[in-house]
Amino acid sequence: MNTVETRPRTGIWLPRLAAVAAALLLWWILTDLVAGPESLLREFGPQHVPGAAGQLFDRGVLLPDIAVSMWRLLVGLLIAVTVGIPLGLLLGLHAVTEQAVAPVVQFLRMISPLSWAPIAVALFGIGNQPVIFLVAAASVWPIVLNTAAGVRAIDPGLLLVARSFGASRRERLTAVILPAIRAQVQTGLRIGLGIAWVVLVPAEMLGVRSGLGYQILNARDQLAYDQVMAVIVVIGIIGYALDTLSRVVLDRR
Repeated sequence: MNTVETRPRTGIWLPRLAAVAAALLLWWILTDLVAGPESLLREFGPQHVPGAAGQLFDRGVLLPDIAVSMWRLLVGLLIAVTVGIPLGLLLGLHAVTEQAVAPVVQFLRMISPLSWAPIAVALFGIGNQPVIFLVAAASVWPIVLNTAAGVRAIDPGLLLVARSFGASRRERLTAVILPAIRAQVQTGLRIGLGIAWVVLVPAEMLGVRSGLGYQILNARDQLAYDQVMAVIVVIGIIGYALDTLSRVVLDRR
């Protein structure tokens, strides 16, 4: 039994490890062998990342910046979920409302979230609020659209059966609609999380004094390009971990 279970896992992880090793090798070749002796590209080599990350950790800035970025991400996502799921339910359940607001929704969702940055700073000032606003503005639309699509995909027969048993609107919502759209909502949450994480880093370059995005600018201003690369690697690792964790949590029945 153990042998049978181990083989598939090994078959999955070996290609992944090989791909990571190949990417690291290509990264090293480009920054060490291909780059000239005086090229700035050498500062971004993978061999410098562990030491630079260690310096950031010893200075006591890496973990606090990660914590601040995660807090902003979670608050922004919470706002997006609070707004997005009810709005998606409204659009999915009322065709007339959806047809009426469809142009507005399509117009707003096609605007880059970072385009709102000057307005966010003007409204909220410098600090956490504009960053959280941009994260919420970026992640709300996948949640809205996937929720509405899930509602529209529900078999009308299920709602008819619920009505025939005398179910109230609240009972139809909790017993039929929400369980039926679970998969679509989960997809919207995962997509929203990915977009939010991508937007968070440049949003933290808007004058705040903490966070991973700020730390990239801070390291650049100090010409510590190895630390810039280290923060970029940390961002990628955390993003991959967040996506993996969300898949595990959301797929759990």
